[in-house]
Amino acid sequence: MKVLQKKICVLGDFAVGKTSLVGRFVKNEFSEKYLTTVGVKMDTKLVPVNDTMKIKLIIWDIAGENAFKKISQTYLRGSAGFVLVIDGTRLSTVDAAVDIKQNILKLLGDIPFVVLINKVDLKEQWEIDDAQIARLNAEEKQVFFTSAKSGQQVEDAFIILSEYLAL
Repeated sequence: MKVLQKKICVLGDFAVGKTSLVGRFVKNEFSEKYLTTVGVKMDTKLVPVNDTMKIKLIIWDIAGENAFKKISQTYLRGSAGFVLVIDGTRLSTVDAAVDIKQNILKLLGDIPFVVLINKVDLKEQWEIDDAQIARLNAEEKQVFFTSAKSGQQVEDAFIILSEYLAL
């Protein structure tokens, strides 16, 4: 069986749930305790893509920032793809995600990515409305409605990104 190694970065504004999503995907764990990521936290997971290939994801969980300029370009070098996380309960995280995506694409070129609108378990508190969701669905290749707490669509999102990376 062929095993490819691919670095991906998990990006988004502060407190959107990046670390919780990675924890859910890698260890199937969730903690209610909020821990701020300082710099970058790395994890790995082997993902079967098909009968002949697996991808070892090297996941860089990068500290959230209000502005992309604060994310060190050193962390992004060598990335094969990225996960862009939006917090459904905070409208401002949509604009932050759009800015991050545009800057990533300028820096790294057209690399695969998925968009996660997180905290679907708190849907009654969402500030993102149906029109904004429709816009994101129209503009983005793949949008997932995730919950790090319940695990909803977390695995699906990382598997789809792995499949993009295998192409």
